[in-house]
Amino acid sequence: MSTRKPVPVALFRLGQIVATPNALSKLCHEDISTAIGRHEAGDWGDLDEEDKRENQLSLEKRFRLLSAYHARSGVKFWVITEADRSVTTVLMPEDY
Repeated sequence: MSTRKPVPVALFRLGQIVATPNALSKLCHEDISTAIGRHEAGDWGDLDEEDKRENQLSLEKRFRLLSAYHARSGVKFWVITEADRSVTTVLMPEDY
């Protein structure tokens, strides 16, 4: 019996993945990798229901997508994919 989790299906292209220097200094590779996987699968993380609905609309209309997550250390960070799907940025809220 396999214990592997199913691989989530990507709902959109991420484009080039970048991170701010501040995010790289505060987050580990695993936190970033996990968040990006959740983001592209439509798991918007720690957003309220209104913001999650906004992301669903943004997915349909090809607007910018924003997710919010917490690292294992407890620090909050964001993942943003631009409307044209050319770039996905990992950043700290204070980097915005």
